[in-house]
Amino acid sequence: MSEEPPPDELFALLDDEYARAILTEASEQAMSAKALSEACDASLPTIYRRIDRLIECGLVEEYTRIGEEGRHYGVYEATLRRVTVELSEGELTVGVEIEEEDPADRFARLWEGVR
Repeated sequence: MSEEPPPDELFALLDDEYARAILTEASEQAMSAKALSEACDASLPTIYRRIDRLIECGLVEEYTRIGEEGRHYGVYEATLRRVTVELSEGELTVGVEIEEEDPADRFARLWEGVR
């Protein structure tokens, strides 16, 4: 997502305990939906619904990994680094800082998943 999500959508998403748990868990390492389900103590459908919203807002990215027997599966990593809220002269401003991945790092990550 190239532009920041609307503040009301961002606040609603960050108000959700499962979305916050996913962001927290996936900020340390990319995780599968199943691993997130276990770490967040939530059902897979709940995890997938929140992941979809987080991806739409640009706060999480999905990567494909190749597992045993050549099966592909998605892993999710938080890209959100900072949210700032400023109130100045009657105006509320919300800023979102997203970690942009270097293309070389992205290629290296994809290559690791193939080996």
